[in-house]
Amino acid sequence: MRQSNYNGALQKPIGSGFNATSTSTEVMKDIDLTGKIAIVTGGNTGIGLETTKILAHAGASVIVPARDMEKAKKNLQGMPHVEIEEMDLMNPVSIDTFADKFLASGRSLHLLINNAGIMWVPLRRDNRGMESQLAVNYLAQFQLTAKLWIALKRAKGARVVNVSSQGHQFAPFNFDDPNFAHREYETLQGYGQSKTAVNLFSLELDNRAWSFGVRAYSLHPGSIGGTELGREATMDLFQKIGLYDENGHILPEVAASLKTIPQGASTTIWCATSPLLDNMGGVYCADNDIAELALGEEASTGVKPYSLDEYNAKRLWKLSEELTGIAFQVE
Repeated sequence: MRQSNYNGALQKPIGSGFNATSTSTEVMKDIDLTGKIAIVTGGNTGIGLETTKILAHAGASVIVPARDMEKAKKNLQGMPHVEIEEMDLMNPVSIDTFADKFLASGRSLHLLINNAGIMWVPLRRDNRGMESQLAVNYLAQFQLTAKLWIALKRAKGARVVNVSSQGHQFAPFNFDDPNFAHREYETLQGYGQSKTAVNLFSLELDNRAWSFGVRAYSLHPGSIGGTELGREATMDLFQKIGLYDENGHILPEVAASLKTIPQGASTTIWCATSPLLDNMGGVYCADNDIAELALGEEASTGVKPYSLDEYNAKRLWKLSEELTGIAFQVE
């Protein structure tokens, strides 16, 4: 009998054999993806680029939708089995255009890796009035997954891997004011609720989609050096949250805790390919295993129960349909 992960019922490590220092290459060893089709958002930079490389090297055909086509072509130059298409996650029309083009190809979709995200940004809104972190980090995931549902179902064995963050612990989802229309904007609150939304979506998607052979996962990749995620953050903000000292130098203990990009991409790869997850989904993963529940007040690599709450997951699905204007019927 299948068990869902509502309220964290499955949130405990399963002994994957990997850990926080494992790399994407180690996790992918002996896995052949020949004939598989993958889409990796944000797949031309940071851990997304590493994810693209690893999947392509294992034989998958990888489509990388990118906002900056020239940058994507430069970063992915010469890489076999990779296609680049245009898509802007802040533009819902652009998402539809990309999805429609993929569907028109008639291909199945075995792996949808919603990797792209933004953080530490000032208050911005898309043309619908959606706060940018909510729009890019979550609503774009919901829209793209909904639009590609036919191709995922056609694969008869697909996975949707949504890159979340330990930053979901910054904030639960604010159903009363998700777009900061009536409260003061605080960038980490916006980021936190967007990642909480990713966890809730992954939970609910898996519960609705498993009978069609589609499983869903969310994950924390770790704190990683060398990515572009903090490109808009001010030094004041880094100092405020205890990452840098008063002289603008990263704290030694922070530097020592950072993962490399191959380590940071490994949990994405593990969620996308591990046979240990063949018969389970809706779980939040970290360090190449299913994470523990984070029950205390202090931050941990675990997952907060509020982001695996059954009622909130169903409520968010309905709200997401309303905010995007998309009826995501999993059937």
